[in-house]
Amino acid sequence: MAAPSTDPGEALAELSRIRLDETSLEDVLRRVAELANRTVPGSAHVTVTLARDGHNSSAACTSDLARELDERQYRHERGPCLDAAASAASISLPDTAVEERWPEWAAHARAAGVGSALSIGLPIQEAVTGALNLYGMSAHAFDTEAVRAAENFAAYAAVALANAHLYDNAATVARQMQEAMRSRAVIEQAKGIVMGERRCSADEAFALLSKLSQDTNCKVREVAETLVANAATR
Repeated sequence: MAAPSTDPGEALAELSRIRLDETSLEDVLRRVAELANRTVPGSAHVTVTLARDGHNSSAACTSDLARELDERQYRHERGPCLDAAASAASISLPDTAVEERWPEWAAHARAAGVGSALSIGLPIQEAVTGALNLYGMSAHAFDTEAVRAAENFAAYAAVALANAHLYDNAATVARQMQEAMRSRAVIEQAKGIVMGERRCSADEAFALLSKLSQDTNCKVREVAETLVANAATR
């Protein structure tokens, strides 16, 4: 079993130092995969599976081989990483040559040079689950110590990913609210211009903007922006 290149304590400390205001969710996922690959004894390739809204994806990976092994499971809708994500459990495949639970996938992994696999469930949020997937090149690459190290790392990684996901959602909502406020402001400006020119009510002005939106196949906000811009140049 290959020794880890990064001390587990150092890896966990690095996870705790991630600044969510300076790091995207994608970068957090990538760092989790890279740290796991350097920390867990016997690991040669790592991916992070995310399952949300009925869709599974490898949100981060350390190699194309690992991504392909995951995607094969997604296409066939069965495999260790999917079961780990669904159950939040640890699933070990000590030897892909004699694996009977997912024989077709195991045979493909074995042909690709992967001798063993380990998937640790990541309960990130109620609507988002995932799995940390580690692939070893030899059979029995993950002994009891390695499984324990992977589970310990995954517990910290799940917290980091949950926080990153919450922060990403909050940032997205904030951007959407800012955009909505900007849209409302420019629409109100456009309504004021129409009311001044047509001597009409606010409802009538908005109805005119809506009709222009339908006629030009543009959003009301885009129609309003054009009207305001034209008024500013006059």
